[in-house]
Amino acid sequence: MIYETTIQRPVELSGVGLHTGVPVKIRVTPAPVSTGLVFLRTDLDNFPIPASWRHVAKVSYATSLMRQSVLISTTEHLLSTFYSLGIDNAFIEIDNLEVPILDGSGLPFVEAIREAGLRQYRRKRKYLRIRRPISVEDKGKRITILPDDRFRLTCDVQFDHPMVGRQGLEMDVTPEKYSVELAPARTFGFEYELAQMRDMGLIRGASLDNAVCFDRTGVLNPGGLRFPDEPCRHKALDLIGDLALLGKPLLGHVIAERAGHAMHAALVTRIMGDPSVYEILTFDQLASRVALALIS
Repeated sequence: MIYETTIQRPVELSGVGLHTGVPVKIRVTPAPVSTGLVFLRTDLDNFPIPASWRHVAKVSYATSLMRQSVLISTTEHLLSTFYSLGIDNAFIEIDNLEVPILDGSGLPFVEAIREAGLRQYRRKRKYLRIRRPISVEDKGKRITILPDDRFRLTCDVQFDHPMVGRQGLEMDVTPEKYSVELAPARTFGFEYELAQMRDMGLIRGASLDNAVCFDRTGVLNPGGLRFPDEPCRHKALDLIGDLALLGKPLLGHVIAERAGHAMHAALVTRIMGDPSVYEILTFDQLASRVALALIS
C-alpha cells in the first residue's frame, strides 16, 4: 500500500475475555492520519493506550499492554488482523480489560473490517525495513529476522501430540493470504493443562466455541480442526499480532522456531532499541531501490 489507511465506518464486536471470562464490547472507529492503533478504555473515561512496544506489560499466555497501571489484555488477534489487512489508524473503544476472544481466531475481525470498509489518506505510508539480521534465542527456541523487501514469515512449532508434532509454514503475508490461510486458525490448548491454567487464574472464558482443545489422542471440538496444521497457523497469527507493536508495517523475513509471545516481544524491543537495525522509508523509495537493483 502506498498511502496510510483507516476504516470507513465504525464497527462493533462483543464477547468474553479468554482469560478473565468477563463480558466485553469493542467499537472500532476511524482515526486521523498518523494516529496509529489506539485502545480507549471507555470504562475509564476513554483512557488511551497506544498499541506500541513501549507499553508491553505481560507476555506469557497472551500479550498485554499497560500505561499508567491501566491494562489491555490479549491484544494479539485483533492487532494481527489490523496489521495484516493494512489498517494503520483506528481507535479501539473497549469497555473492559480484555479484548473479546470471539471464536478464538482472527476471522471475526477480518469480517468486521470488511464490513467497515477501508479509507485511504493522502499521506504516504512509512515502512520499517530491516537492514541486517537480528536474532533472539533461549533454550532451543529462536526467532530471527532477515532483510527483505517484503513481509515474509517462516514459522515452526513442535508439540508432543499425535495430531500436532512438528509443523511449519512459509508465506509472504498479504491481506488476501492472511484472510484465507491464517485468520481462521484458532487458539488451542491441551486438556491435561487446563486445571493448572485455571489455578493460575487463566482461561476462565475458554470453551470449545472459542478454542481448540486436544486430549491425549485427538481433538475434542465436534467440528475438528479447520486446517491439519491449525496450531502452526495460529502461532503465525499470534506472531504477526506481536510484530504489529513495531508501529509500522514491516519489511523483513521473520523466522520463528518454537517461539512465543515473550520471545516475539524481546525481538521487537531489540529492533526498536537499535536504530542501526532498520530504516524507515515510503513505498516509492522502496520501489526505486528495487528498480535500481534490477537494472544493476
